[in-house]
Amino acid sequence: MVHFGSSGIRGVFGKEITPELFVDIGRSVASIYRRIILGRDVRTTGHALASAFTSGALASGASLHDGGVVSTPTIAFAAGEYDCGAVITASHNPPEYNGIKLWNPDGTAFDEEQQNEIEKNLETKSFNSCPWDEIPDFMRRHDLSRRHAEAIVGVIGKVGVKVVVDCACGATSTITPYVLREMGCKVVSLNAQPDGHFPGRPPEPTEENLKILKRTVVNSGADLGIAHDGDGDRVVAVDDKGNYVGGETLLPLFASNFAGKSIAVPVDASIAVDDVMAGGKVWRTKVGDVYVAQEVKRRKAEFGGEPSGTFIFPSWGLFPDGVYGAAYIASLCAKERLSDRVSRLPAYSSLRGGFVFESTRRQEIISHLERSLASFEGGELERLDGWRLRFDNGWGLVRISGTEPKVRVLAEAREESRTKEIYESLVSIVTAGLR
Repeated sequence: MVHFGSSGIRGVFGKEITPELFVDIGRSVASIYRRIILGRDVRTTGHALASAFTSGALASGASLHDGGVVSTPTIAFAAGEYDCGAVITASHNPPEYNGIKLWNPDGTAFDEEQQNEIEKNLETKSFNSCPWDEIPDFMRRHDLSRRHAEAIVGVIGKVGVKVVVDCACGATSTITPYVLREMGCKVVSLNAQPDGHFPGRPPEPTEENLKILKRTVVNSGADLGIAHDGDGDRVVAVDDKGNYVGGETLLPLFASNFAGKSIAVPVDASIAVDDVMAGGKVWRTKVGDVYVAQEVKRRKAEFGGEPSGTFIFPSWGLFPDGVYGAAYIASLCAKERLSDRVSRLPAYSSLRGGFVFESTRRQEIISHLERSLASFEGGELERLDGWRLRFDNGWGLVRISGTEPKVRVLAEAREESRTKEIYESLVSIVTAGLR
């Protein structure tokens, strides 16, 4: 049985993810939601899984419109016209992965209650059936990216900067360069040919994967570099000097524009976010854009985001939109160089690591971590998502990944030596449980 993680259902095609499963997912979703907009990223298995989902949805009596290859935020944006949106994607994961994420009409991702309802239908095979002469309509939509792009340009307006855009050969290849050009930017595109093998670079926009983008920004004299993941819900940047500006830096940078107000960030966000808020309120959530969006909505916050590079601007939408984020960063750079903005941000030493375990040992490892971290001396333990230990001069986090069998460890402190001390203490606990 495949379960929802912190970012939908995801796994390796042919193992956890199969067309047979997606027929049932289509039936399960369609048994609850009657009008569906569907899209997919560029992965080679996307068409097979989208066809399977479509077959199941139509067989269960839902009207389905297919948007083809589009970015994930494009589907979230379009979901407002439907009962729900569905996108076949594995986001930043390697090309052999695929999955699905589901969206509400208000732009929020499906919450745990909705996910549990889908899972219950899958487990019990409680699907609607539709007679042959009542199968609803199927239609292809070719206007989704254009409508999404036009809306972004209408909100952000004209911006005259030079931008290098690395689309990772992913779904944003068909939208982000166009949006920036329509805004008045001079655009240089990298890896802007859709290709599910991701030949230009891996789909995760880490600094290691963006060496060509960094060089191109400097060599072309650009004001800014932009990079997406495979489906476009994430965005990171390269400044005018060729320095990588990841989500962990963009998060406090964006938060500083909402100083004195209210924002939502996950438990793994830097304390730099708190420092730039100037008396504003920072709400902490579980890791995952669905939880950040829910808190933004519940608290009526002005902004939400994650260090992974997903950002939510509720005045625009309650979904992480890397395309809108790219346009927003460009608008900031039109007023002041990104390198100058970043130079004023507080920056603290941090260390992070991931430790893979056998999925069958998950509960055993959780029990070990609970026992060990509950008795950890010197820190205040919080259990909002995993185990977060707060200290006077720093913090540490141990949590089980929501998308893969991995224990993640993160430590941050105002002094580098203290960061190392916290991190090594937590790693020793984790590795002891993995032996």
